Amino acid sequence: MNRLTHLQHAVEQDRQHLTRRWFFKDCGVGLGAIALHSLLRDQAMAAPAPNPMAPRQPHFEGKAKRVIYLFMAGAPSHLELFDYKPQLAKFNGTLPPAELLKGYRAAFINPDATLLGPKFKFARHGRHGTELSELLPHLAGVADDITLIKSMQTDAFNHAPGQIFMNTGSQQFGRPSFGAWTTYGLGCETQDLPSYVVFSTGSKGTSGGASNWGCGFLPTVHNGTLFRTGGDPVLYLSNPKGVDDDQQKDTIETINRLNARRLGIMGDPEISARISAFEMAYRMQHVAPEVMDLSKEPVAIRELYGAEPGKPTYANACLLARRLIERGVRFVQIFHESWDQHGNLTKELKHNCEVTDRASAALVKDLKDRGLLEDTIVIWGGEFGRTPMVQGGDDGRDHHPNGFSYWVAGGGFKPGLSWGETDELGFNAVKDKVHVHDFHATLLHQLGFNHEKLTYRFQGRDFRLTDVYGEVVQGLIT
Repeated sequence: MNRLTHLQHAVEQDRQHLTRRWFFKDCGVGLGAIALHSLLRDQAMAAPAPNPMAPRQPHFEGKAKRVIYLFMAGAPSHLELFDYKPQLAKFNGTLPPAELLKGYRAAFINPDATLLGPKFKFARHGRHGTELSELLPHLAGVADDITLIKSMQTDAFNHAPGQIFMNTGSQQFGRPSFGAWTTYGLGCETQDLPSYVVFSTGSKGTSGGASNWGCGFLPTVHNGTLFRTGGDPVLYLSNPKGVDDDQQKDTIETINRLNARRLGIMGDPEISARISAFEMAYRMQHVAPEVMDLSKEPVAIRELYGAEPGKPTYANACLLARRLIERGVRFVQIFHESWDQHGNLTKELKHNCEVTDRASAALVKDLKDRGLLEDTIVIWGGEFGRTPMVQGGDDGRDHHPNGFSYWVAGGGFKPGLSWGETDELGFNAVKDKVHVHDFHATLLHQLGFNHEKLTYRFQGRDFRLTDVYGEVVQGLIT
């Protein structure tokens, strides 16, 4: 008998044993497992999808529960607003010291650009004597409630990478934003509105685009939701003609039943996020219009902010930010892109402050009056500062990462404090430096997180907002 004939004979003998009686006798355990799996799958599909945005506890009890970030995209000049330098005025029109420019990289200006003195007057305000520009009379009224940081530093000196770095801790696109990390860590206190709401109120959009408020590799439920200050807060929020609430509800319930079946089979968290998005969209149709209706605010409050219902203004966005956090939104960010003064600095900076100063200060005052400031962090600042050297004839400044200013209020930051210093020309931060990574570490600390432990595993490594850097600046916090 050759090998082929022998193999065929062996297979025929085995086939004789594979009877129906043998299958049910010897495979009972297997059939039971199949039945159990089918039963459990049906139960999983029938069970409601878990809420991916349920409130969560941080690593420890933080001083803050929510954030409002006023991002002045384009980079305000710290030298005209927060960091007065008499020596810069004294040496106006002269060349800066050669040693100061050694190894310095600027975006546009030539190395032989002369120094430019400050364009506006400064004065001290409040019990702590915070020094502010004459362009900020309303902020001067809440000087004792803010923490002014005058020694910020960043790694980027062009707008897109600078904005992305300030908001995500990386100059590379695709990393989660600070807002996304916040909602990832804390969840949300409302199911009727997004956890992370974004407004854009400037003359143009941000250079870094939607990556400034993106979720990166975090689940998409943590992505910022762009709201409008006029009309429907979100496009397509209203039902189309001929579709009533009952039809809309039936449609969403049908879609979510199908998604739930798929979730039970695949277990993909993105399906859960999709279910939550549909459900929230339906609830927002009823809740968001009321939240966005500023006519319901008392006249005195609208005047405090300078808000005008129905207009897409920065003032309206600030008032809406307060209304949103009152209703459980965790993170609100307002991008105001109009601060890139390479020329025409005097006129445009004055206009920008007229647009933003009143509402920014009103937000701090209003939150304090309502008892919300103590556990809400308000942040104001851009991606970097402006050069002490002139650009644009005699009325402009270039991008500058070496030293610039930010202010924060509430959330356990020390009120009335002026922190850090730049040198006598406002060029380099020289005392109590605060790098972007340090700033992020401190903000997360106030929200109750150890910045080294708030991580997410992606592509084989643990990522965090502060990358592998950052230290909490203890001197800034109570």
